[in-house]
Amino acid sequence: MPNKTNVSFIIPHKGREEMLIQTVTSILNQGDEQANYEVIVVSQNKSSIELSKLAEQHDNVNISFQDDSLTISALRNLGASQSTGEYLAFLDADIELSKNWLTVMLAEMAENKQRKIIAAIQVESNHGSNIEKIRTVMNNAYADSNVDALAGANLFIHQSDFNDVGGFPEELATCEDIYFTSEIAKSGDLYCTSKAQHVHLGEDKNWKQLFNKEIWRGQSNLKSLLGRSIPLREWPSILVPLWVFFFSIATCFSMLFGHLTAFFVLLSAIAIPVAMYSLRLNGMAKGKVNFSTILKFYLIYFAARAIGTLGGLFKSFSNSIIK
Repeated sequence: MPNKTNVSFIIPHKGREEMLIQTVTSILNQGDEQANYEVIVVSQNKSSIELSKLAEQHDNVNISFQDDSLTISALRNLGASQSTGEYLAFLDADIELSKNWLTVMLAEMAENKQRKIIAAIQVESNHGSNIEKIRTVMNNAYADSNVDALAGANLFIHQSDFNDVGGFPEELATCEDIYFTSEIAKSGDLYCTSKAQHVHLGEDKNWKQLFNKEIWRGQSNLKSLLGRSIPLREWPSILVPLWVFFFSIATCFSMLFGHLTAFFVLLSAIAIPVAMYSLRLNGMAKGKVNFSTILKFYLIYFAARAIGTLGGLFKSFSNSIIK
């Protein structure tokens, strides 16, 4: 009988415990015919009652409580340092895996030796919101193909490849997954498969949550660009939020001072990229979400990303002055 592969699931965690329990439970429901696996939760909560109960019932579930000042990258790196697996599976703390996830990851990795990271597509939860439907369409745009970078929701990687790049960048509060996977992509392929799936349990349920989340996500946008080559198709997502933000301010001033010609020109400068993104996603969505909702999504998304990006820039500038 062949030896089983050892896999370490690593989950950084802070906040809502009920979603973490669902995440860990979905791991425990994985088939283990081909692998032995451990679950390492690196939590910034002071305690975790339900998870502690789960850990008592399963000797392969381990909890490590850490200081709440650490970044997500630092939590992931700590989990990796405690792991014993040949492969590392990095999950967010609000991800429910399909029951075949681990089996598919091992098979997809074995199928092509050039693959360095495998991730599964996102599927909607029951009664998913319009925002979740939009996110799912966006995240699955390149299913069953190689990509330039991957979000950190679910990543499957050989431990040696993780070690080769020195782990996740701990200086980044956000965008650490894009930076990390882009570094891995220099030596091999990043692949997104539809043979396994995940549900994002913590997906934004309303527009306010979307706005606040994207401000937070945008804070390390510019910092994450340092030291890596930016693919051409990534530039629009970096520049358009700033474009929309600055032209929105200019539009307000032109209206305030009664410059109608400038107002309509500037308004067109905002509308064109937003409309292009919306039309593209509308075609991909195939009727799942109406066009007006997609348009609203991008207006909020770009505004929030711009605010977060500029906020992160000012924060970095202030910190450099203090130092």
